[in-house]
Amino acid sequence: MAVANAQAPTPRRAGLGWRVAGAFARRREASIFIVAVGLAVYFAVSSSAFYDKDNIKNMAESLAPIALISAGEVMLLICGEIDLSVGRVFALSPIIMYTVSSPDAHNQSIWLGAFLGLLAAAGVGLVNGAITTLLRVPSFITTLGMLFFLNGINLRVSGGSQVTTPGGGHFQAITGGYKLFFNSEFYWAMVLVIVVQLVLSRTRWGLHTVATGGNLIGASESGVNVRAIKIGNFVVANVLAGLAGILDSERITSIQPLQGGPDIMFLAVAAAVIGGTSLLGGSGTVIGALFGVGVLIILQNGFNILGVNAFNFDLIIGLAILGSMVLNIQLTRLKNLGRLQ
Repeated sequence: MAVANAQAPTPRRAGLGWRVAGAFARRREASIFIVAVGLAVYFAVSSSAFYDKDNIKNMAESLAPIALISAGEVMLLICGEIDLSVGRVFALSPIIMYTVSSPDAHNQSIWLGAFLGLLAAAGVGLVNGAITTLLRVPSFITTLGMLFFLNGINLRVSGGSQVTTPGGGHFQAITGGYKLFFNSEFYWAMVLVIVVQLVLSRTRWGLHTVATGGNLIGASESGVNVRAIKIGNFVVANVLAGLAGILDSERITSIQPLQGGPDIMFLAVAAAVIGGTSLLGGSGTVIGALFGVGVLIILQNGFNILGVNAFNFDLIIGLAILGSMVLNIQLTRLKNLGRLQ
């Protein structure tokens, strides 16, 4: 009888370390973070030049503008859209800043020039969003046309010439003037990536962004203003691209009409996809995109140090995008079938 009435032993609760590890493993960003750390360890073991102070600084400076653009692209991809023109906005904003504030042009305040440059970027996002949502032109076509249009604008306004970035004094205090280990553009990127991630995961705007990309009709019938969500994310993506261009131009102290372009845009989109954002919409993470940028920068830098053929970089990016998309689609299918929680 005593045996029958004996209580079953209470299952042991997992230790704090295991609980933390389990929570980390369930995060969408976990796998790409492990890949980034693994690559960094591999290249550090392969060559001591990889963890040299100057090399780390160069990687951080290369990462910052792509991370900013990728954060905006994540918001667009999640709500089911894409912007191919952000690489040209990357050049447009600093060109406008130069036109307004350079002593050779209108000689106005550098702050006014930067503000108008960001305002122009927001205007581009507004136009892209309006054409896409109101006229129902696919965003791929809308922004492809805008890409070429802005390229023409940049070349005409700049005369196709490289110029020196104005405001090498007080404006650099917020961009590159601090005597920090990294150029402060890196810190801007980290702060803004965290802010955008918090907006995505902790606010109604982020919830509506996911709902819009996951089920457009359902979100609309639930009262979500899907047009406003899409247009707003177009504006966010282009403002971040314009800010990235201004900060990067201040860092390198020059402005070129063809800087950025499709290359930086495709790297940003690739980082988003590798970091777990679905091109089909409805899911994604800004932090994952940041780790995706880290993977791309580590690969590119590590290949250069080891003398690996540069052609292999594009080959690996292609395979990584295909692999990420296949994995995302299969995970989504399993969740829909109820086989994955």
